[in-house]
Amino acid sequence: QVQLVESGGGLVQPGGSLKLSCVLSGFTSNFYAMAWFRQAPGKEREGVSCLSISDRNTYYADSVKGRFTISKDDAKNTLYLQMNSLKPEDTAIYYCATGFNFVATAWDRPHMYDYWGQGTEVTVSS
Repeated sequence: QVQLVESGGGLVQPGGSLKLSCVLSGFTSNFYAMAWFRQAPGKEREGVSCLSISDRNTYYADSVKGRFTISKDDAKNTLYLQMNSLKPEDTAIYYCATGFNFVATAWDRPHMYDYWGQGTEVTVSS
C-alpha cells in the first residue's frame, strides 16, 4: 500500500523559510512524478511544484518561482520543498502527491495524481 507522509509545516513570519518533507513508502517503482499542491481556506487546490522522476525536470507555479525549490532524495524516498521568502499568501495546507502518469503540460492538475498525503499546514503571519 502506497503511503505519503508530509511534515515540516508550521508558523513562520513573512520573509522566513520552511522546508517540507514527504516520505513515500510502499510500491513506488512505477511512479512518474511527484508534486506539491496547496489549498488555502475557501480556495481550490493548486499545483505548487512538480518533479518528473525520469528526467528530473522541475516545474513551478509562477507565484513561487525563484522562492521555492523541489528536490528528492532517492535513498530516503523523500520529496522536499524548500520555501524561502515566504509571504502571507503562501498560507495553506500543503499536500504531497504522486502518480503513474505524467504530462508536462498538466503537471498542476490534481487529477493527474493517484496518491496523496494528508497534508501539513503552513501559516505565514507576523
